[in-house]
Amino acid sequence: MTKNQLIEKVAKKSNLTKRASADAVNAVFDTIRDNLTRGEKTIITGFGTFLVRSRAARRGRNPQTGATIQIPGKKLPSFAAGKTIKRLVR
Repeated sequence: MTKNQLIEKVAKKSNLTKRASADAVNAVFDTIRDNLTRGEKTIITGFGTFLVRSRAARRGRNPQTGATIQIPGKKLPSFAAGKTIKRLVR
């Protein structure tokens, strides 16, 4: 499903115009993005949690030369599905 398809479904289910539903969908995505940028998590009860996870620095190997290299750590956005979603997907 694309973002435009999501906006259309929100508009139909909530009896809003496409413009109003687009504003609502964009506001939700913007809020989640802003929280992740600040390193905060967003918990949506019954759906899941959006959070930032840290990946530790590690050693790797250059496949061309076989030399050992240091891979730096980094932060990655992550999503953990809630119990309700997990049960529905099974």
